[in-house]
Amino acid sequence: MLVSEATWLVFAAFSCLRTISYVPQIVCIAKDRNGASAISYPTWLLWTGAHASTGLYAAMNLNDVWLAVASSIYALCCIVVIVLTAFKRLAHRRTKDMSPRSDANYQAWGGRLRAA
Repeated sequence: MLVSEATWLVFAAFSCLRTISYVPQIVCIAKDRNGASAISYPTWLLWTGAHASTGLYAAMNLNDVWLAVASSIYALCCIVVIVLTAFKRLAHRRTKDMSPRSDANYQAWGGRLRAA
């Protein structure tokens, strides 16, 4: 086996592992009940941009299909994390706003409870 083939196999193996490693993060966000507050938008946006630009560079300048595809998959996984986080935060905000103890509704609920 040539060195170039060996490095390609190592790249392919770690690319698969890396892609799979996004799954636990996505599952944690999906199960989160606090609006995915531990997720940093700037970090995930930076990673998305880094992966997307690597994929574009690999496709346009290096003609490296494998690196372009792998980087695009990483960028897509980052986008899934960002979108899922946005949905979780929106749902959490709506749930919080609908609770009787939220600042927006506290006066109305307090008045109703006192009247009862």
